[in-house]
Amino acid sequence: MLKFDLEKKNGLMRAGVIHTPHGDIKTPCFVGAATRATVKALTMRQMRDLGSQAILANTYHLILAPGADLIKEAGGLAEFSSWHGPTFTDSGGFQIFSLPDVKIDENGAKFKSHINGDKLEMTPESSMRAQWAIGADIHMAFDQLAKSENRQDMEDAMHRTHRWLDRCVAEHQRLRDDGDVSFEGFRSAAARGEAPSAHGDGPDGRGPRKECCHHHMEQYLYAVVQGGTFNDLRAESAKYCASKDVDGFGIGGVFVADGMDEMLKTVNSILPEEKPRHLLGMGQEPIDLFIGAEYGCDTFDCVAPTRMARNGSLYTLDGRINIKNAKFRNDFTPLMPECDCECCKNYNRAYLHHLFKTDEITAKVLASIHNEHFVVKTTDKIRESILGGTFAEYKKQFLSRYYKK
Repeated sequence: MLKFDLEKKNGLMRAGVIHTPHGDIKTPCFVGAATRATVKALTMRQMRDLGSQAILANTYHLILAPGADLIKEAGGLAEFSSWHGPTFTDSGGFQIFSLPDVKIDENGAKFKSHINGDKLEMTPESSMRAQWAIGADIHMAFDQLAKSENRQDMEDAMHRTHRWLDRCVAEHQRLRDDGDVSFEGFRSAAARGEAPSAHGDGPDGRGPRKECCHHHMEQYLYAVVQGGTFNDLRAESAKYCASKDVDGFGIGGVFVADGMDEMLKTVNSILPEEKPRHLLGMGQEPIDLFIGAEYGCDTFDCVAPTRMARNGSLYTLDGRINIKNAKFRNDFTPLMPECDCECCKNYNRAYLHHLFKTDEITAKVLASIHNEHFVVKTTDKIRESILGGTFAEYKKQFLSRYYKK
């Protein structure tokens, strides 16, 4: 099992350490969203320098390009990307279910590549094989995103997610036992419009056997709790996921902080406290991190900090600003005087304003360094406040200043 040490606990809130094959993650921790094996506009060295502990890559995007087997051939995600730290992959489900014309049935999801129109299918088994080939330390089970907020849709998607979880656990165990992480056959079968076989195209139904090097025995699976805004469904999902032989839990289908506290209270009161919990896709707003940590989540990921940075929307302790606004043209102060990131230590607001107005690539780089650093460091300080017993004070002081309340 994935080793997780709890260092301090106060109600559901906790601080701990997740021990992965590529190093430790001190929690709570904000995980960098490296969708295509890169955090947009940043090098892995810059990510390390700004204090990032871990990255999360996107299975859907990586099977389209460069392909899961190529990443396996390169030695896995950490080696391929030169990120020599802990890594996560999501299952690809969220992105696939967001595509137009996706067809979902009990076996999986049929969809077209947004790159070249290839017909593809993702099943719980092929998601597991792809994630094993990509070689991240921690994988997410393949889950179904409900197509609406309607209760029946939520319930149907949750129950299918549970059935798919059983298949993910079985395939994950098979891959762990025999070291077969070939992902060959997926593309060719799918491109022909056929479903890939559960175990590849080899003579024994398992695909060509390949030596597995460091992949074997060192990858871990998280179940994903669903149920939307319905706390009774969330409780049902948490109980189901908790009963399975998994290493940790993702909490999916959360899009806004409103109501998140009650939902997390419900879910994390049920999930076993000795296993880590990841809040999927949350961290655009600082309040997400505070609520997530307060109610028992250990790790978070979100593409929003760097996406907003590329558009000139930058975090400061006094709230977010748009650096492209005219008022910053002659502002020679640092973006955020309290910040020690490369951007704030070396450049002023007028310079950043100029870079954005002239559409210089450097604008996106510096802004991304700052926003990612801001969210990483805010989460690190949340951890410190939990360990030091000052979380309530830190939360009040931070949020009242940031949101002007």
